[in-house]
Amino acid sequence: MCDSYDILIIGAGPAGLSFARSLADLPLKVAILERSSKSTLENPPEDGREIALTHQSVEIMKACGAWQRVPDEDISPIEGAKVFDGNSSYSLNFDNESQTLDALGYLVPNHQIRKAYYEELCAHPQIEILTETLVEEIYTDNRSGRVILNNGKEMSASLIVAADTRFSEMRRKMGLSASMKDFSRSAIVCRMEHTQPHQQTAFECFHYGRTTAILPMNDNRSSIVVTVNSRDAQRFADMSETEFNRNIEDQLDGLLGEMNLLGQRHIYPLVAVHANEFVGRRFALIGDAAVGMHPVTAHGFNLGLKGQATLAKQLTHAIAEGEDIADDNLLKAYEAEQMKTTRVLYHGTNLVVGLFTNETVAAKLARKATLRLANNIAPVKQLITQSLTEKASDNTNPLSEIQKYLPPLPKTAPLHHKVEALIPDKIKPMNIFGLK
Repeated sequence: MCDSYDILIIGAGPAGLSFARSLADLPLKVAILERSSKSTLENPPEDGREIALTHQSVEIMKACGAWQRVPDEDISPIEGAKVFDGNSSYSLNFDNESQTLDALGYLVPNHQIRKAYYEELCAHPQIEILTETLVEEIYTDNRSGRVILNNGKEMSASLIVAADTRFSEMRRKMGLSASMKDFSRSAIVCRMEHTQPHQQTAFECFHYGRTTAILPMNDNRSSIVVTVNSRDAQRFADMSETEFNRNIEDQLDGLLGEMNLLGQRHIYPLVAVHANEFVGRRFALIGDAAVGMHPVTAHGFNLGLKGQATLAKQLTHAIAEGEDIADDNLLKAYEAEQMKTTRVLYHGTNLVVGLFTNETVAAKLARKATLRLANNIAPVKQLITQSLTEKASDNTNPLSEIQKYLPPLPKTAPLHHKVEALIPDKIKPMNIFGLK
């Protein structure tokens, strides 16, 4: 027997969970297929990763109720940023003094974002979450998509959406190619406390042979990201706490005073991925399965959140018009919009990483010149700041276009069976996330 749905989402990471929440108020029968256990989704382990959220991402999270579930003590404003090169004291500076913003962005632990979205979905029990579930096979044709699970169960849907990491098995099985950039470097991520205040300022120090980033948390605490050649990464993870503390103090030249490790150190190999296509027949990629970014510009999760909202917008329009939610033109419109955003950021980020990790004399001179030009040419600096903050007006926020709502379907009937009979003569405008 084959269970039938409107949409199957493969992967319950932040992208998959946020997409499911974007659909939760629409008359759709949706299931999430996730390999982790229910207890892991309920209480995701702390993984060392702190996500720098843009204003647009915060607006998207607020609109669906997830932001309100993040504990206040875990939301840290980023009010400024400084970029240093080598041993020079000269820095490229960003602040919000010329912006009408409370902060450039906000730092939130990755596991708290996942927990917030899961809790929000639990308030919408019509979204099914199948845990400890692996997708073994996936097929699509002109009429529907179909998956076969590790327990032999078969499920079908009008549309299948993969959100199963940057090394997506579903992307490969569906024959969508991807460009991959292995930087041969790894990030050692941890939290530290320090004796000197950071003034809610982020620091990116491009030293020769390594990079040290400091992301300000609340109080005198910071998230530390040390990027080194992968062959040296384990050495940093194996250092004694005393040796590691001293190493970071020396790299920062006492900028934050005495440093003390808090909790574990985590190692993440740095590999960037950009799918060459985001959609196939009744199939779409979101999150890292579509684009997995190098973390230096902090755009990864923000792009994923924007992408799922863009796809949700397209689906909402299709429902309002009584169209197939997996129509080729609809999926291609999502792909075109998201490609326009991600291609420039992906390749631009890789160029920045290449420039600031190249140790040749010419590259060192070029990066010093780049910092000074960006610091002193106002339009360039403003453009970079806008890219970092993504402070968007309503007409550029994908979720602002999701304003139409349809009467709910009977829970027993997938949308694609009865959609035409349920389209009223006049669709009443309403915010699908229930905003006042």
